[in-house]
Amino acid sequence: MMLEVRDLHAYYGKSHILQGVSLSVGPGEIVSILGRNGVGRSTTLKAIMGDVPPRGSITFKGEAIAGLKPYEIACRGVGFVPEDRAIFPTLTVEQNLILGVKTGARTARWSFADTYRLFPRLQERAKTPAGVISGGEQQMLTMCRTLMGDPDLIMIDEPTEGLAPQMVERVADLLQSIAERRIAILLVEQRLTIAMRLSHRVYVMGHGRMVFEGTPAELAADAAVRHAWLEV
Repeated sequence: MMLEVRDLHAYYGKSHILQGVSLSVGPGEIVSILGRNGVGRSTTLKAIMGDVPPRGSITFKGEAIAGLKPYEIACRGVGFVPEDRAIFPTLTVEQNLILGVKTGARTARWSFADTYRLFPRLQERAKTPAGVISGGEQQMLTMCRTLMGDPDLIMIDEPTEGLAPQMVERVADLLQSIAERRIAILLVEQRLTIAMRLSHRVYVMGHGRMVFEGTPAELAADAAVRHAWLEV
């Protein structure tokens, strides 16, 4: 496996948010974490990335990364797209993309040409401050900026949140394009239909721990899990 997480715990102050989370992601695999709001899905990504202090075992490509700083984890090949997008609003679209480029000799799997081919609107607005483009365009920009760093694994938190249906499909197309380049994806997604369509495996999270692991077909067949942990 590319990413292995075992018995992961995390806290916000005295609140015990993650209570023994275990998961794995293989090379080129799309894995989704499903669950209701507030169960710890976003905290799981932040703990893996080092934005929240983790307790437990996290290995990436065989190397222990728990306790490293976020930039050290990023340099090892982990990309992270947070839910708040975290663009630089006063910089142009093009400048935001440039900031994502990782220097080095290896030819990157994702380029400006890839971004502009999939999203011509970003090319049209390349010289526009990123703060004035639409929310959907900002989401595309954030994901593509992370890809410019040529990660082996990209973790994406709620990429379709607040987007129009047409833009949701564009996000789904982008996720598929990422996977076709053998970049692994760990996805937190509220839209069950997108996650079930794209994922190789899914985890369901409840109360700070995983309560289900399996294929989308296995989850579709498990009405008890869906009723207890996913349905409103």
